[in-house]
Amino acid sequence: MTFAGSILLIVVGAILRYATHFHVAGLDLHVVGLILIIAGIVGFVVALFQTIVWGSVMRRRRGYYEARDYPPYGPGA
Repeated sequence: MTFAGSILLIVVGAILRYATHFHVAGLDLHVVGLILIIAGIVGFVVALFQTIVWGSVMRRRRGYYEARDYPPYGPGA
């Protein structure tokens, strides 16, 4: 789940939980909203964790090269 998907779940859950005043038979919209908010928060934490972990892995893989490691280029190379 991405950051945008998590924020969307939080927003939809908040709308269902706090901004609706109608009732559906057999369904409590306030509970559904709370479940969506919790799922959005969990998804946001997971996306943040993945970003931190994969960002550090990619930084280690790229490494840094010295100028002599690059192949020669240009005229006469």
